[in-house]
Amino acid sequence: MSERHWLVKEEPESLSWEEFVRDDGAAWTGVRNYQARNNLRGMQPGDAVFYYHSGKNREIVGIARVHRAAYPDPTAGEGDWSAVDLRPERPLARAVSLAELKADPALGDLPLLRQSRLSVVPLTPAEFARILELSGERS
Repeated sequence: MSERHWLVKEEPESLSWEEFVRDDGAAWTGVRNYQARNNLRGMQPGDAVFYYHSGKNREIVGIARVHRAAYPDPTAGEGDWSAVDLRPERPLARAVSLAELKADPALGDLPLLRQSRLSVVPLTPAEFARILELSGERS
């Protein structure tokens, strides 16, 4: 199976990119939306993940990798919830803002724009490559 691409959202006040890097990753816990949970369950070790700061910043700031596939979320008191472990790979050369994503015609179907409440969304290889281009990088 080939590498898949994802985007995860986090409030910088909860876990900023800098803290994520300093801690050498994190368990992605606390997801309580069924669709986002199912997306977590689709993640496999090695998959590339954009790290998006939600809240007032609203920008993609870095790339992480899935380190451990889905397992039962240890923060869930009840219910069938999952978590994954993510590790930082590198910051983007330049953060890509939500406004830039919205303005790019190639990203019109981006799940982040269509389902803005979801904290974990899949990306196509073309969407991932286009966002890298917008950041000043090549895929």
